[in-house]
Amino acid sequence: MTLFLQQLMNGIGNGVIYASVALALVLIYRTTGVLNFAQGEMALFSTYITWKLTDWGVGIVAAIFISMLIAFAMGALVELVLIRPVEKKPPFVVLIVTIGMFLALNSITQLVFGTDEKQLPSAFGDHSWSVGDVRITGEFVGLICVLALTCTLLWILLQKTKLGLGLRAVASNPESARLVGISSGTMLMIGWAISASLGALGGAMYVPTTPALTAGSLQAVLVYAFAAAALGGFDSPVGAVVGGLIVGVAEALAIEYIEPLHDITLLVPFLLIGVVLLYRPTGLFGRNIVERV
Repeated sequence: MTLFLQQLMNGIGNGVIYASVALALVLIYRTTGVLNFAQGEMALFSTYITWKLTDWGVGIVAAIFISMLIAFAMGALVELVLIRPVEKKPPFVVLIVTIGMFLALNSITQLVFGTDEKQLPSAFGDHSWSVGDVRITGEFVGLICVLALTCTLLWILLQKTKLGLGLRAVASNPESARLVGISSGTMLMIGWAISASLGALGGAMYVPTTPALTAGSLQAVLVYAFAAAALGGFDSPVGAVVGGLIVGVAEALAIEYIEPLHDITLLVPFLLIGVVLLYRPTGLFGRNIVERV
């Protein structure tokens, strides 16, 4: 039982990170209808910026905030320069652009920051507590708090502010939003910017739980985040969070209890995606859209 509870804790901790990146994917999809395959590499570049700031002596918390601000500007620039010129093109064209961004950002990251392994400190220290035989780390508690704060701020933004109303209006019906004076271009740019900031936060939370920061550090996370978004529904922020936690727990339990999956953990998210899409293609929290023919 103790082993099960410990793996459950580990899965929830990983799930929080997957949920953070899945939220970024969902936010872009809701505002633009684009699946951003470069989300992981955008987060990777921002995480390297966080590392560089700490290498210069900046505290880890301040470094994360600064990298999130830089990521915000980078996300807005990406939408303006790369996505907007092709936003009215067929979806396949936009897909190719994001895949090109994935390859380009990975190469640029290695060119700028080098290919050697880096060490990024944790923002939560190395505190831990024992509850019975289960060990709870400060990192686990910190990750839960960060996710709760992120979800709260996003809910306030989308539901209680004029900016959030504009984002939801553009996501729902861009033509009608334009007719009432909402700049769809500005809203889309802000959506990409916020998404990039969330990715930077997710990367800074995840990398300290791994042996080292490398150019491939966030590629597996992107796969799990896509699984989480597909599981919860690409148009549902709540679904992204629930999906991330489910994927994280399923991964941790499968690694521990299903011996053939010890070395092929990426099979877990694909199995989950397959099962969900088989019975509910829109995801657990996705909306069914009815169109009149």
